[in-house]
Amino acid sequence: MTKYIFVTGGVTSSLGKGIISASLAKLLQARGFKVTIQKFDPYINVDPGTLNPYEHGECYVTDDGAETDLDLGHYERFLNNPTSQANNLTTGRIYQTVINKERDGAYLGKTVQVIPHITDEIKRRVQLLGENNNYDIIITELGGTVGDIESLPYLETLRQMRWELGPDNCLVIHLTLIPYLNAAKELKTKPTQHSVKEMLNTGIQPDVLVCRTEHALSMEIRRKLALFCNVDVGSVIEAIDAESIYDVPILMLKEKLDAVVLTKMRLPDRKEPDLRKWKEFLGKLKNPTGEVNIALVGKYNELQDAYKSIHESFVHAGAVNECKVNVHPIHSEKLEGISYEKICDILKDYDGILVAPGFGERGIEGKINAIRYCRENNIPFFGICLGMQCAVVEFTQNVLGIKDAASTEVNPKTANPIIDLMPDQKKITKKGGTMRLGSYACELKRGSKAQKAYKALKINERHRHRYEFNNQYLEQIEKAGMTASGINPDSNLVEIVEIKDHPWFVGVQFHPELKSTVEVPHPLFVAFIKASLEHKRSN
Repeated sequence: MTKYIFVTGGVTSSLGKGIISASLAKLLQARGFKVTIQKFDPYINVDPGTLNPYEHGECYVTDDGAETDLDLGHYERFLNNPTSQANNLTTGRIYQTVINKERDGAYLGKTVQVIPHITDEIKRRVQLLGENNNYDIIITELGGTVGDIESLPYLETLRQMRWELGPDNCLVIHLTLIPYLNAAKELKTKPTQHSVKEMLNTGIQPDVLVCRTEHALSMEIRRKLALFCNVDVGSVIEAIDAESIYDVPILMLKEKLDAVVLTKMRLPDRKEPDLRKWKEFLGKLKNPTGEVNIALVGKYNELQDAYKSIHESFVHAGAVNECKVNVHPIHSEKLEGISYEKICDILKDYDGILVAPGFGERGIEGKINAIRYCRENNIPFFGICLGMQCAVVEFTQNVLGIKDAASTEVNPKTANPIIDLMPDQKKITKKGGTMRLGSYACELKRGSKAQKAYKALKINERHRHRYEFNNQYLEQIEKAGMTASGINPDSNLVEIVEIKDHPWFVGVQFHPELKSTVEVPHPLFVAFIKASLEHKRSN
């Protein structure tokens, strides 16, 4: 039967449950097991699609169109396997399902309660991925921190599953913090003891402690933690701060986290983990032969997690090119209300410029100004989603001379809506889950920059947007030198634009960053970094 591992967190949030979950999954996968990971979030939103990027970071979109937590990006980047709607769940979706069932009479007049109805629905969702026996192990990351009111139904579900399945089939890993007090010059175990005690109050005994720490754990501290938290010494795992998230699987291998899990779940030790590709990637990442400076022009730069997948895609593409990619965030609003000469002065030291996705009119002019600079000065340019739309607007305004050309998202009354709502979007008033979401096909023009990067004529990429290129302007734009090099074969929508007489100027309507992984870096990011390197060398 499928085995279940739960990863919980204590002491504080943001300890890295997602990275630990992904690292353990990578090690188990490297041993030959079929593994997947799911994330359960305790907030009431049905999904993170309507959450502010400043508050929650980026919204990660899967092939099947689910708007999910950014941790699913880590899962895909580490495991090189796509996730789906089934890999992310929120309290909002749980309650929505139970209430809909109650309205349909599914509970035969019974009083609907947290126990058993909510916990039964969580239990059903936990085991959904294991129904077809496609996986040997399913790792479930429980969002939040032990002790939060919001997490209680999930912990109760975990307690019940552990009782029903038994310790061989249901394992609990508790990620906690061992703070270092500089004044006393010592690590403190008390916060972890309290965190485990809080778990014991819910009826759950952790099987493994993974301890985030700035300093190495001595054997004395490990024994103390084992004694007071009721685990064996071998199950106290050190998770020392790493230079990169991609070091964590190697650190967990050294700590034998995967071996401890196999022993406790009575799973066969099939083989030593095969991490040759991973180590090769780390070797290139840590020993670059060159470097480039890339400007990331966006609206949410205050929080790096708002563009998490873009930052990680640069890491992957940098390793392929044996190049260190220095990403410099530039707030698009800082490129507004100043002279063109000043804009050139701000951007002149960058080897390439990526204009990021986003929503709304704030900062649009700054993005357009950055794109004009790239076009006129032959700087490698990469525009994603809104970045591609801004590239079309800039080209129409400054090359075609249609000065009032705009996106109807920015100017609903424009006489020249070069970017407009899709017809099927115009009557939609709800916000959640109503955009063009998920994977769509795209046919590439032979000989184009995109086709050379992909080395293919047909691709599939993930989307998350409402507005599209207005095909009424396509002929004019192509005559002036901007090519539609990628077209959706079903809807005839423009997916990629590029400028032929430019070293590297590519805008895409989709989100390529969502498909870049350690083992398969995204070809457009690889080509963009290569072009930026060439630009640097030629100057």
